[in-house]
Amino acid sequence: MGASSTGSIRTPRRALAAALLVFVTIALLHPIDHDESQYVAATLLSAHGELPYRDYAYLQTPLQPLLFAPIAWVAGWHAWLALRLVNAAIGMCILGAVWRAAREAGAGPTAALGGAALLGASDILLFSIATARNDALPAALLSAALIPIVRARRGAATPASAICAGLLLAGAAAAKLSYALPAAAYGGYALLDRRHRPFSLLLGAMPVVGLVLWSWAMAPAAFVFETIAFPAIAPAEFYADRPWKLSLVAKAIDLLKFLALGPALFALIVVARRLRRPGVLELLLMAGLVAAALPTPTWRQYLFPALPPLFVLLALAWERKPPVRWVRWLGMATIGMGLAPTLVTVAQSRGATSLIAALSDGGAIRTALERSGVRGSVATLSPQFLGATRAVPDRRFATGPFYFRSHALLLDEREAGFRLVSADRLDALDRAPPAAVLVGGEGGWSSGDAALDARLERWAQLRRYRRFPLDSARFRLYVR
Repeated sequence: MGASSTGSIRTPRRALAAALLVFVTIALLHPIDHDESQYVAATLLSAHGELPYRDYAYLQTPLQPLLFAPIAWVAGWHAWLALRLVNAAIGMCILGAVWRAAREAGAGPTAALGGAALLGASDILLFSIATARNDALPAALLSAALIPIVRARRGAATPASAICAGLLLAGAAAAKLSYALPAAAYGGYALLDRRHRPFSLLLGAMPVVGLVLWSWAMAPAAFVFETIAFPAIAPAEFYADRPWKLSLVAKAIDLLKFLALGPALFALIVVARRLRRPGVLELLLMAGLVAAALPTPTWRQYLFPALPPLFVLLALAWERKPPVRWVRWLGMATIGMGLAPTLVTVAQSRGATSLIAALSDGGAIRTALERSGVRGSVATLSPQFLGATRAVPDRRFATGPFYFRSHALLLDEREAGFRLVSADRLDALDRAPPAAVLVGGEGGWSSGDAALDARLERWAQLRRYRRFPLDSARFRLYVR
């Protein structure tokens, strides 16, 4: 039987199990990144029954904290660990979905496995699945959507499969806004090619659209500022002293650099001819590349929307024309380029800044909070470390350092209304002082800025918060 028969497609369980083992190891050893702060904080707050935008600020679209809240609630003290491991497992699901989509599209077992393996060696994927950010979930939803999409491409769509595709694509956009562009591109394509059943597609998207509209309706102004305005205007302010970082030249260099860290650029060159007469997969690839190029500056994870369709197309290209030996060797070389950044960061960390070390710090913070008798919220720019405690992050610090480091993006009353606080307006905390202040997690060792922590610590000292003993060389705890 051919690839079109789902019963003939056997999942490469051993390969996926090996990928999961590698991804879990990387998740445990990967250095702490302060980017994780807002995602862990949002999930913790949602696990306590609070909602994004209405109860706390969240600088992304709303799906991930709502979906992961039960995981954090069940995991308890191990919430941060659980969220990293979930992302590692999602990484395995991405590879499985890309492999399955390639097989459904007509690639043989070897070509499909090769495409998925090269995707698994991309630095973009390895970084995204190693931290508790919001990059893996939308990529997995997009990857899973490719399966019903390629079935529709060969005329095998059913109303149920189209509904599934709509649900998955809308879910990807609801987890990260940049995925809205591939979703919209496919919606437009479906209107032109009725094999993709546009009405069923729209029907599948409606529950997720309803969730997003509900989130907006609860706090319209906060939703618009946090999901659209802040990502658009904050980078220009933050990089005001480094304007070159916002230039088109820097963008082009960054895009090429991140594609070259692994097989993505190699794969793009291989499939480039197919982009002259684009079909649905080629359209999704181009939409993903445009979505990556729109934000300024460009970071590696922004390219993730382009990768799932890219490596399905690579598998199809190799099925049509198997690569010659030198091309296979070049592909192997790009695997080394993809693994190198992760191996270098893990080696440089030597475990001192890994998640394992962070959990030890989290245990010390938990012990100190229990002994201090703190019962209220904790103000900290590193709320991810509270995932190892029973303490709740102060809502005003739910975005970690990212809004805190901004200057006058909002008027005073708007800032307070959106439950935000910036370093320039720390006096606003006097109206409802936090029960405790935790500092030390925002520094060079976590890719952060120690000067921001210093400002929060200074505020606590001036208000005569008492420094409480904490068995950690990095962290300091102040209790009201």
